[in-house]
Amino acid sequence: MSSSIYDSVVIGAGPAGLAAALYTSRGNLSTLILEKGAAGGQISLTDAVENYPGFLESVSGFEIADLMQKQAEKFGAELKNATVTNISKDGDVFTIVADKDEIKTRSIILAMGADPRKLGVPGEDKNIGTGVSYCATCDGAFFRGKDVVVVGGGDAAVEESLFLTRFCNSVTIIHRRDQLRASAVLQNRVLKNEKVNIIWDSVVTEIISDQVVNSVMLENVKTKEKKQHKIDGVFVFVGHIPNTKLVENLVEIDEHNLIKIDLLMNTSVPGIFACGDCRIDAARQMASSVGDGVTAAISATKYVDELNA
Repeated sequence: MSSSIYDSVVIGAGPAGLAAALYTSRGNLSTLILEKGAAGGQISLTDAVENYPGFLESVSGFEIADLMQKQAEKFGAELKNATVTNISKDGDVFTIVADKDEIKTRSIILAMGADPRKLGVPGEDKNIGTGVSYCATCDGAFFRGKDVVVVGGGDAAVEESLFLTRFCNSVTIIHRRDQLRASAVLQNRVLKNEKVNIIWDSVVTEIISDQVVNSVMLENVKTKEKKQHKIDGVFVFVGHIPNTKLVENLVEIDEHNLIKIDLLMNTSVPGIFACGDCRIDAARQMASSVGDGVTAAISATKYVDELNA
């Protein structure tokens, strides 16, 4: 690793991070991207993306991520696979410890994302993309005219259930309690919707498939009775886990461990910016994450320019 000081280091190579790196490198800032996994993040696991502007036909998430990476590298951004374990600041320079390297930089863009909280049941992982989804806005249209279940009972689960009624023949909410946790307004809307059914006091214990998902196994938490419920898809909304542990003692975070930012993606620490799913109030869409990354990059560029003035 070079001993020089980078103008900007982007932590995370999802859509937000890659967009940020494109803009900082194109703005003539020396830029390093640090990513512990594959470039693209969660989007690289998506078989078909239909809602990203500019693509008339569906395109794989892997293909979009690959193009984003190549575009950022075209303008000079470097990508290194490494796990960041510490960040510190001395004056106007940050030191990032990534594996065995110490990397110096004038600015940092946090784009570590957030992982959807999984059910952890048999059949879940193997059916992601073939019947199991964590984003109705992303995948709802693929289930047009079909029957799906939504697991969860909070605002997100109810909002996504209502969204799915635009496409699906029926939506069945599976909730482990005997009443929803969503706001009263959302509850009233979903209870009045003829396409929505609710199975109370129940959990999904297995997702069953034959090439594609065809049913789930349910267990009543009170009676322990089990039954198989035929469906075409499973949408899981039981929360997200932000990948922000690295910075929980560095920048301000909220009660959900999401990074607090202002409209320009500034965190509580000058020179550190945050974008995408790791920040508060994120829309958790690829297009919005890209916009976040662009905003963070513009703010970082201005910050570095002021340091050099």
